[in-house]
Amino acid sequence: MAGLDPRAAIGAIAADVAAGAPPGVVSARFHRGLAQATATACAVAAERAGTGLVVLGGGVFHNRLLVSGTVALLERAGLRVLTAERLPAGDGGIAFGQAAVAAATPV
Repeated sequence: MAGLDPRAAIGAIAADVAAGAPPGVVSARFHRGLAQATATACAVAAERAGTGLVVLGGGVFHNRLLVSGTVALLERAGLRVLTAERLPAGDGGIAFGQAAVAAATPV
């Protein structure tokens, strides 16, 4: 799968700023667009993997607006979504997961 191309988003942000759009409007559009792009990429990856489950992790998912928007879109697409609850979404949670896999892997 190709990565997400940020050029259109950057162009839209620049156009909004040049047109004098309020920062809150620019931010809301950015977050909606990023949530949509993330949800689309996750849905494609889930379909290719033959799963109905998506796990969102990493420091970017400390952003409540991005998490709520992405989760809502994925759930509307019929996917089950897991997010961090007891561990941090960032490096601490990722390191814990890596340690758990290492502990469960036979030597």
